[in-house]
Amino acid sequence: MNPTVGVVAAKAQPLQVRGRSFTAVVLRLGGAPDQAFFDALDALMRQAPHFFVNAPLVLDLEQAEGLEDKADFVKFARALRARRLTAIGIQNARAEQGIAAFGAGLITLQGGREAALERAGIQPAAPKAPDSKAESEAEAKSEPAAEKAESAEAETAAADPAPSLMITEPVRSGQRIFADRGDLVVMAPVSSGAELIAHGNIHVYGALRGRALAGVNGDRTARIFCQNLEAELVAIAGLYRTSDDLPADARRQRVQVFLQGETLCVEPLK
Repeated sequence: MNPTVGVVAAKAQPLQVRGRSFTAVVLRLGGAPDQAFFDALDALMRQAPHFFVNAPLVLDLEQAEGLEDKADFVKFARALRARRLTAIGIQNARAEQGIAAFGAGLITLQGGREAALERAGIQPAAPKAPDSKAESEAEAKSEPAAEKAESAEAETAAADPAPSLMITEPVRSGQRIFADRGDLVVMAPVSSGAELIAHGNIHVYGALRGRALAGVNGDRTARIFCQNLEAELVAIAGLYRTSDDLPADARRQRVQVFLQGETLCVEPLK
């Protein structure tokens, strides 16, 4: 008599732990989060209204003032959420700030490296205060020349087209690419869950499966071009269409997206 051989089914693991990297927006506080701070933040968000929405936000507290206890952080995080900004952690905090922030649900993050957000000019550097009376006088004398230089620079900028940002590698899920002045050109596929944002046009020389938002500063002449449209969302100057609303004859086709009046048009390229 042959013994019965039992087959033990593999048991599914209740969880898996994996490492994964994401891009976060770092917000450096130059003082207290008072009304002047929120006025400046609101002005910055108006320049690129789609850039900050639902982005993970890290608070750099190296120069911050007024955030001392849990209640301060709870109030600050609530004000950010009202603007659809989600703070997940802090950096460069004192020990007592770290404890208070943790009580408000924020973690302390170490390390990290500067990414394209800084390069794109999202966060302009604060002007340096003069160190002495002599420097103040020299600065005052140089103001007329500086104004002339700024005027000439503005004329040159108006004459020259804004530079494009070119991405040569695939844009993966969770990544967000922002071209803050000109066009955004992606020479590779864009995965679902990825996001492309540009003040100008967006060109994708591959499959577009994520989100593409062109003309985010209000440029209604901006367009989106792609080789294979499978997008979750396309938008120009705030007007958008989701994947469910895209025309059937444009799916998986070479298309251009543009505004015609108040209608967002999606047309196959001939």
